[in-house]
Amino acid sequence: MTSQPGIPDTMRVSVLEHPGQLVLTERPVPRPAAGHVLVAVRSVGVCGSDVHYFEHGRIGDFVVRAPLVLGHEVSGVIVAAGAGVPADRVGSRVAIEPGAACGACEPCKAGRYNLCPQMRFFATPPVDGALAEFVEVRADLAFALPDSVSDDAAALLEPLSVGLWATGKAGLAPGGSVLIAGAGPIGLVTAQVARARGVATIVVSDIAPDRLAAARRCGATATLLASGPGSDPGGGPGGQRSGVPGGQPDGELDAFIDCSGAPSAVRAGLRALRPAGTAVLVGMGPDEVPLPLGLIQQRELMVTGTFRYANTWPAAIALAASGAVDVDSLVTDRYPLDQAARALGSASQPGSIKSIIEPWR
Repeated sequence: MTSQPGIPDTMRVSVLEHPGQLVLTERPVPRPAAGHVLVAVRSVGVCGSDVHYFEHGRIGDFVVRAPLVLGHEVSGVIVAAGAGVPADRVGSRVAIEPGAACGACEPCKAGRYNLCPQMRFFATPPVDGALAEFVEVRADLAFALPDSVSDDAAALLEPLSVGLWATGKAGLAPGGSVLIAGAGPIGLVTAQVARARGVATIVVSDIAPDRLAAARRCGATATLLASGPGSDPGGGPGGQRSGVPGGQPDGELDAFIDCSGAPSAVRAGLRALRPAGTAVLVGMGPDEVPLPLGLIQQRELMVTGTFRYANTWPAAIALAASGAVDVDSLVTDRYPLDQAARALGSASQPGSIKSIIEPWR
């Protein structure tokens, strides 16, 4: 093993013991196995899935049945390398892709490793995540960073990858048009990726005016203010529109990407699509949502879901390094590891977009 001097024997770890209960404890620092590296964690982004596990202890079929370490948006510095890893990797700043696929199943062989049934993904039960001072990860999942990408931006390459995957599935092209429902972190990076792809019309909907202001900074050419959780984005009584030619889009747009999970947003988004348009469902919502099948059939709409991403990290790094996407601008709050519970609760605070936890702060 090649390593930097001064690596301690134990580390601080924030552990979800029960819903709503995080405990700061000590664990041994891992020794990297062959082909793996040990990373000193610098930044961990708080994701909606972390919040959901913290509050409810489950997401769909993924149930927290034993103590779990949250956090899968991660960056850090390689401080030790196992056998077979070049020694010069020690000291490198890296962004971590948090999912380790088997590499042997049919989805993996087809390049769709995000669908690998043996996937081991950070902070998805029973796999521990990165709310710790150190994590061990496969060396090929630790991507070297240029100096122009900050530690925070490197951690947020994970949600940026979600936006890349979603826009790719939507088939966004230069000069095209898209409606994005939900101006949370995923919706905002998706808007930035759409702008980077040269999309001409980028409409973003949300129920929060401050989120829509952020969407305009992230490249939205128009915004729709929904009346509330039960309303359609920008439609119905009380809906307000900003910069949308002709008002609420209806049968006009090439693509719809839902980053909200709200059934009303999905229905409104489908109505906004032109014939042969594409709807991509990203947001976590109810297990079952009624859809307007007549509309889908008559317009021959393509409706698809997304599950994470595959082969996105090089493109995400390039976008962040070039400045085409500015994920640093999404960071609104920072917390030390011993305040991880506060960080997880900050997502619901007005004005908060993305919180970062810094284990070494």
